[in-house]
This record gives sequence, structure tokens and C-alpha cells, in this order.
Amino acid sequence: MKKLTLKDLRAAKGNTPLVQVFVRTPQEAAACEEAGIDMLVAAELHEGKSSDYAGIRKAAPNTFLTIGIAVGTYAGDVEALRAAYRMMNHGADAIYCGYGFGTVKALADEYVPVVGHVGLVPYRNSWFGGMKAVGKTSVEALEIWRLTKRYEEAGAFAVEMEVVPTPVATEITKRTSMLVVGMGAGPHCDVQYLFSTDVLGDNDGHIPRHSKVYRDFKTEYARLYRESVGAFSELKNDVRSGAYPAASHEVTIADKELKAFMKGLG
Repeated sequence: MKKLTLKDLRAAKGNTPLVQVFVRTPQEAAACEEAGIDMLVAAELHEGKSSDYAGIRKAAPNTFLTIGIAVGTYAGDVEALRAAYRMMNHGADAIYCGYGFGTVKALADEYVPVVGHVGLVPYRNSWFGGMKAVGKTSVEALEIWRLTKRYEEAGAFAVEMEVVPTPVATEITKRTSMLVVGMGAGPHCDVQYLFSTDVLGDNDGHIPRHSKVYRDFKTEYARLYRESVGAFSELKNDVRSGAYPAASHEVTIADKELKAFMKGLG
């Protein structure tokens, strides 16, 4: 499939609802591309560990990829810009930036396509009273609108809007030129965004209300784990009993060569 460009994404706003998935592995990225998912997201760091974002890019070369630079890691615009360039050199089509508006502007001024974040921003959740929906009061809803406009003014091309009441997200989506990437923000955002862990059903923790689980990989992984234990146990038992290796697993040598070998041993 043809990879979407920034121009394509802007043209889709208000016309074609797009789909975006956060992926953790190249295998997930490849599956998304084969399925025709429009956009992917990977992170420089995922759960405190370096992500295989280069492998993800290679596995899905024809899908628009946003890579998030690690939050709380870079000090100042220059460091953040250097990190963004590094991600783009690895094939990122856009950069998720969790830093301030000045940094967003610094990246945008250098023609880096930037994605911002409003609503429930997990690493800033204390400002809104914890991990909960944001925008359920007029004051909060207007603050989301204000922050959205600031991202727009800073030059971001898109903004993630997370766990925001549908009417609020709908009205803001109508009023901004940016692509609005909705996660738990109703059906009228420009992009619908979910995490692969929720889609596949392998999440050990809380499954958000806004997510939809399409498969039960948690049960499947548990079954495969038990099968792995069984296979390793059988291997051990076969070795102990002499059932492995059998003749079919052995390398043979011609009698003539074996005799010569034995003779050489003396």
C-alpha cells in the first residue's frame, strides 16, 4: 500500500476517518501494515526500555509512522531537536513531542512534523486530579481548547486528544486546522487511536473503557507458555531416558572413514 503523506492526512480531515495503532514490536507493525492500518506510533522508550523503533520502521515501510521522543530525558530545545532528527533518520514521518510549546515551535520551525497531546496526558495527570477523563466541566473543556490552539499556533500538525467528552472533542475538531487524533474522545475526531495491547487483548492491567478488545492473546500466550513448559519437560525426560537423540538425529560416517579414524587414534 502507498504510505500516506502529511498532505494526504490533511486532506483526510473531515472526510475520511483514519486509524492509528501504537505498536510495540516489528511483528505487530507488519501485521498492522498488512491489515491496512493508516498510521502507526512507536516510542523511543517503552516501559522504561529502549524500543525497537528501527525494526518497526523496517517492518512497516509503507505506513505513516510517528515516533515519540522520550519525555523527561532532553533538556532544552536543541537536545529535543537532536532527538527528533535522530528519530527521523530512523524513518519517522512525524514526532510525538511531550515537551513545552516552545520546544514544539522549535521543532516545527525546522519543518519537523509534530504531534502534541491534550486531555488526559498520563505523565501530567496530577494537574487534573489523576488518571481520569478531562473536560467534563466547562472550565476544563475550555482549557483543552486553549491548549489545542497553542499547539496549533506553535506549528504542530496534529494533536492527540485523550479521554475527553465526545461533544467537546467534536467541537474542537471542527475548529482546529490540525488533525485531531482521538483516544477515548468519540467518533468525530479525525483519527481513532488504540494501543495494540488493548486490541489484541494481552493487557495484564486495566483495560480502558474507551478501548475495544478484538482478540484474547492473554489466554493464548498463557496456553503457549504451558505448551513451552511441556515441551522443555519432554526434552529433559527424553535425554534422561535415552530417547533423544535417536538414530534419526545422528550424523553418520562411512565405515571406511571410521576405520581410518580409529586407526589414526592408535
